[in-house]
Amino acid sequence: MEGIDHRMVSVNGITMHIAEKGPKEGPVVLLLHGFPDLWYTWRHQICGLSSLGYRAVAPDLRGYGDSDSPESFSEYTCLNVVGDLVALLDSVAGDQEKVFLVGHDWGAIIGWFLCLFRPEKIKGFVCLSVPYRSRNPLVKPVQGFKAVFGDDYYICRFQEPGKTEAEIASADPRIFLRNLFTGRSLGPPILPKDNPFGENPNPNSENIELPEWFSKKDLDFYVSKFEKTGFTGGLNYYRAMDLNWELTTPWTGAKVQVPVKFMTGDFDMVYTTPGMKEYIHGGGFSADVPTLQEIVVIEDAGHFVNQEKPQEVTAHINDFFTKLQDNNKSF
Repeated sequence: MEGIDHRMVSVNGITMHIAEKGPKEGPVVLLLHGFPDLWYTWRHQICGLSSLGYRAVAPDLRGYGDSDSPESFSEYTCLNVVGDLVALLDSVAGDQEKVFLVGHDWGAIIGWFLCLFRPEKIKGFVCLSVPYRSRNPLVKPVQGFKAVFGDDYYICRFQEPGKTEAEIASADPRIFLRNLFTGRSLGPPILPKDNPFGENPNPNSENIELPEWFSKKDLDFYVSKFEKTGFTGGLNYYRAMDLNWELTTPWTGAKVQVPVKFMTGDFDMVYTTPGMKEYIHGGGFSADVPTLQEIVVIEDAGHFVNQEKPQEVTAHINDFFTKLQDNNKSF
């Protein structure tokens, strides 16, 4: 997109691609994407926030886009990825001791880890879609998901290396990406063992009209990148979940201690998963995140709320960060 600069940065033993825009002296906003996504998910926020005086920085996380993709899932733990981001901030933040943080989906999860591990680096965190939940010391994540949602829950299905990649290839990656970005399926996401992504899709499916917020140009961009990289890098984040659980034992019971604003779409598959609304609105979320300032549910929006409602999301981000700067609160 016009005016967005792109460059490669050496961080934590890998080369990372970043997209950035805004005045060099402006407060840095680090924008973290999820699965299966790229820096591109923040295209509207990069332009909107930079016009308000922020320096917006959106990386392709390791395993995605033009960034390096280590082979083993053991190189996609929260420690690896947070290490990438700490090194990135050292490179782009200059004299700024703290930065603003925004994360969606896996970017939100990594954002929570960054807030836990290095809270002194974060002024405030806007989290989209995935709330923080304290580590359960008794049950590994994948085991817990199987117990609650069954073996066909999407995270459980993603665990076997190579299997999901082959299923996506059989279904056609273009159709997979289009359906994922524009679908409105409510949670929990369940993948049937047979034909989970729709093998041998209807040849006329390309003629299905895309929503106004997601153009053919947008879809073409995603397809071009994932045709080059494949999906293994992104799937490796899920395959490292139990390893994350082992590595974060010292943070059992830890509370997030940076100011937080949470946003979600009312049709988000995470928000509509059984028990999630009760956790978010019933006090469990605020108990785990005592610095939670605000919860916003955006109407008529699905999982990719930052793309579906870009102006509304950008305004909410700016409103929160402006209040933090004006109040100069210390938590």
